[in-house]
Amino acid sequence: MIGTRMTRIALVILALAVSVSIAACGGDDNKSSSSSATSSSSTSSTAKAATIGLLLPETKTARYEAHDKPVFQAKVKELCPDCKQLYQNASQDAQKQLSQAEAMLASGADVLVLDAVDVGSVGPIIKEANQRKVPVIAYDRLISDQKISYYVSFDNVRQGRIQAQTLVDKIGDSKPIVQINGAPTDPSAGDYKKGAHQVFDKSMSIKKEYDTPDWSPDKAQREMEQAITALGKDGFAGVYSANDGMASGIIAAMKGAGIDPKSRPTTGGDGELAALQRIVIGEQYSTIYLTINKQAEVSAELAVALAQHKPVPAGLVNAKTDNGAMQVPSVLLTPVAVTKDNIKDTVVKDGFYKPSEICTGKYAAGCKDAGLM
Repeated sequence: MIGTRMTRIALVILALAVSVSIAACGGDDNKSSSSSATSSSSTSSTAKAATIGLLLPETKTARYEAHDKPVFQAKVKELCPDCKQLYQNASQDAQKQLSQAEAMLASGADVLVLDAVDVGSVGPIIKEANQRKVPVIAYDRLISDQKISYYVSFDNVRQGRIQAQTLVDKIGDSKPIVQINGAPTDPSAGDYKKGAHQVFDKSMSIKKEYDTPDWSPDKAQREMEQAITALGKDGFAGVYSANDGMASGIIAAMKGAGIDPKSRPTTGGDGELAALQRIVIGEQYSTIYLTINKQAEVSAELAVALAQHKPVPAGLVNAKTDNGAMQVPSVLLTPVAVTKDNIKDTVVKDGFYKPSEICTGKYAAGCKDAGLM
């Protein structure tokens, strides 16, 4: 009996020991699970913030540093406060831009927004980005024959038509003109030129035409000087200039030759402050108001969505553009012609420039005529 009782006691003690052991193991499992969850949460909270790279082409055109860059960066910050932003301007140097892009990719950029200096030379950038699975948004200038994610710009052929038509409307049909186009390496310049010819070839006589490397105002000035020498002071009735920077050089050439620029209407593009000031005093006839702020904001929206692997906002993409390699999903905005008659209702109304910025010094009287003061 005693032996049997001792055996039963031993079994009870053994069972209790096993129970305690199992409970302890269960407690360790729960603790391990909790620790794992905490670790996962900590890892999630310290995950790498998305990195967005913006590459702009040059500084001769005032818009890039004055509008494109700050508006883009402000929109990215609004949408993604934790996003890291990288920025470089290539100063019209294609090789420099290649190095800048490579550095951004090496730094872990999750998306590149690229306004190419020379679209024919960016193949290595696109190839490396594709290898790293980094989306590329072609900004302002279409990148041809490459696989890119999006294209954001304006209807450039339409812009050329609008520029040309404003000149025709001002000076009338069948007049002799000088046509000064943008950089031959820029497909946007080719589109402006194409659109302008769609109008001019039906109604005007182009006496001299130039394609201007780098969109350089200095080179445009020399081209205009050559045109004046060849045609004489009275050999042209107006000038088509593809952008405002070149218009400044063209107008300087006319002044240097003793020609009052008010008598030879000159177009422009980009809606630069200096151009608007020339317009209010009559030295430049027109410019093109590109809603650059909208372009920069749209590009920022796309960039943030891509960097965060989220869907692109619905309704943002409104076109597809054939770049020779694919149909690129695109956002194409509408350009607006600006003359002295509608400055108040366009660039000023939209807050692109304030009257206080335009109407300084000698421009005040012209601003009064334009209803800005």
